[in-house]
Amino acid sequence: MEIGTTSHYFQPHSWHYFMNEDINMEEQQHTYTYLETNGEFKMRELDKRDLEQFNALLQYAFQVTSYDLFQTGWEQDEIKYAKRPILEEAYVLGWFYQDRLASMIVVYSMKVNVHDTIIDMGGITGVATYPEYTGRGLIHALMRHALDYIHRNGMLLSFLYPYSIPFYRKMGWEIVSDKLSFTVKDTQLPKMRPVDGMVERVSLDSEDYHNVHSYFALQRHGALIRDSLSWEEYWRWDNDDMIAAVYYSKEHKPLGYVVYYIANEIFHIKEMVYLNIEANYGLWNYISAHFSMITQVQGDNYSGEPMAYLFEDSEITETISPYIMARIIDVRKFLAEYPFQIQPEELKIHFLVHDEMAPWNEGDYMLSWHNGKTVCEQVENNQSINVVELSVNTLTAMLMGYKRPSYLYEHEKIKTEYYMLTWLERLIPVEKPYFSDYF
Repeated sequence: MEIGTTSHYFQPHSWHYFMNEDINMEEQQHTYTYLETNGEFKMRELDKRDLEQFNALLQYAFQVTSYDLFQTGWEQDEIKYAKRPILEEAYVLGWFYQDRLASMIVVYSMKVNVHDTIIDMGGITGVATYPEYTGRGLIHALMRHALDYIHRNGMLLSFLYPYSIPFYRKMGWEIVSDKLSFTVKDTQLPKMRPVDGMVERVSLDSEDYHNVHSYFALQRHGALIRDSLSWEEYWRWDNDDMIAAVYYSKEHKPLGYVVYYIANEIFHIKEMVYLNIEANYGLWNYISAHFSMITQVQGDNYSGEPMAYLFEDSEITETISPYIMARIIDVRKFLAEYPFQIQPEELKIHFLVHDEMAPWNEGDYMLSWHNGKTVCEQVENNQSINVVELSVNTLTAMLMGYKRPSYLYEHEKIKTEYYMLTWLERLIPVEKPYFSDYF
């Protein structure tokens, strides 16, 4: 079934396009501009008049009832009208059948850190279809138009949380980050380490807490640059239970934080961020101070590296699962802006890229470096040396640092001469993406 979402199956925080009490749903007839028609199906952008249908499709597709919402603290007025930002904050496209919303997709304008270069990114979410309309290629058509929209608006990357990895792989997206879930017994908690600072619990909208994340995101590859919308997405579902605690140096400078809640004698970590090792020690001291209250610590780690090595008792439980997928939207511009580690003026390299969903990406891209700048030109595909042939999926995974060139070559994801691997390994920074957000 095509019912699904680029987010988890049930995450009402992604529903930031709900109803507004100022909207009169009985407004006069409106003439719409249709982007595509298929028999009685018509595709167009959604607006305020469609909020009732938008909400209904989300609730049906994600199997959410009013009881579910009440159980998690939503008030009746919030369910009916919800919170801003509303529909205008996103590009929302849908298929309509006899004026009934049948299928839709949502695109957000975001920014992400790619090896210390801030890149505009189109976040895709809210992909949903009523079951009676599946099998008609509606989602595929919506994805094509969403890609075109992201491309026209100069966003070089797109991220999404997949409900089906094979489905999105066919469209050019690839896994670029993992979530490592861990369980630490109370007896395995780290021993207290001396630090000069201390931890303080703060409000969820604390400026110090937000500033730590902003600084972290600006220096951490893969991280989302959170704006007000991203923070609302981060909190909207579970902020009633969550606690934020910030580590301060002896000069009272915020250097890290842990977001958590405690239930059933388990310390649940939503996210833990630190700017230096002192903050890391201080935060684990704080967690260990709960020894008498808990039997274990459970949490998620988005660094891409297991944690066991850092514990004195390393027999902790860790599980890994793919988290976010990404795809390059504009290969030429992305390669031109990409921060390669070296700039070898003696080298010209050809990336022969295949991209069925985005035909503007298909072709041979010649890279060269002059006076400290990367030059990327699309050329005729007639080169025989220094060619690296690969799909847009593989190019994305490689340049985002999720998989190294040698690994991709060994698994036949790249076609090239063996000597080119040395150049690729030198060119591409060695750092896995950190992505902890959800939309």
